[in-house]
Amino acid sequence: METKKTHSMLLIVLGAVLVIAVGALVYFANQPTSSPKNASAPQTNASMPSNYKLNPAVKNSTEALNSLPLPQLNSHVASDEAEVQLNTTAGAIKIKLFPKLAPNAVQNFLVLAKHGYYKNNEFFRVMKNFMIQTGDPSNTGTGSQSIFNNQPFATEISNQLYHIRGALSLANTGAENSSSSQFFIVQSTQDLSSQISKSVPDRIKEAYKKGGYPSLDGSYTVFGQVISGLSVVDKIALAEVTTNSSGENSKPVHPVTITSVKIIKDWKF
Repeated sequence: METKKTHSMLLIVLGAVLVIAVGALVYFANQPTSSPKNASAPQTNASMPSNYKLNPAVKNSTEALNSLPLPQLNSHVASDEAEVQLNTTAGAIKIKLFPKLAPNAVQNFLVLAKHGYYKNNEFFRVMKNFMIQTGDPSNTGTGSQSIFNNQPFATEISNQLYHIRGALSLANTGAENSSSSQFFIVQSTQDLSSQISKSVPDRIKEAYKKGGYPSLDGSYTVFGQVISGLSVVDKIALAEVTTNSSGENSKPVHPVTITSVKIIKDWKF
């Protein structure tokens, strides 16, 4: 009886830790501030992707979901995808981007990258078996930039993109229109497939067994996938950390910095 009680208490504690970690991701992301001064990106208007509202027939049909293309599950860069390389002080990370599925996120990222916005950005928030976060030149988690009249834009949700290990996703404040320049890479290697609370393709269920964070799906814009350099992502996530200003143990003692973003394959919007 005592063993069962102890086991139940451990499950409750672990569940609470997961809730706190996910909540913190929302809190730190893209808190509104004045525009950073090191970016002079052109301004444009945001447009919603064609699949912004999930097709109910696809959403509720396992057969239809399983027939969808799932570009994250291969490393090939297709004709309708872009490719970049994050050069960091810990090594290079190659990422393919999905402009057809998350056009605003990809356009914002590419334009800012071309204007040097991400140069010298630190991975200011790293959490082992969760994610690594950057995209704020102030390296505090309070700065952000948008090319869309400097206004944050809507979350772009696709039933073809998920927060599996290596997913590139935009941080936000929890509000619908709060995506901007801050992004994170999912690093978790744990099998958290038990978090899946909605219908997803069978191949995504299998991918989640190898790592990822299913509970983030539907709340953040996945717009890319690491295709090379996951070991660098792991290295960044495993760094020694200390407590940040909010009391979260996620501030790296020796932060890894983005030295440049190389556009390997561009996309014309």
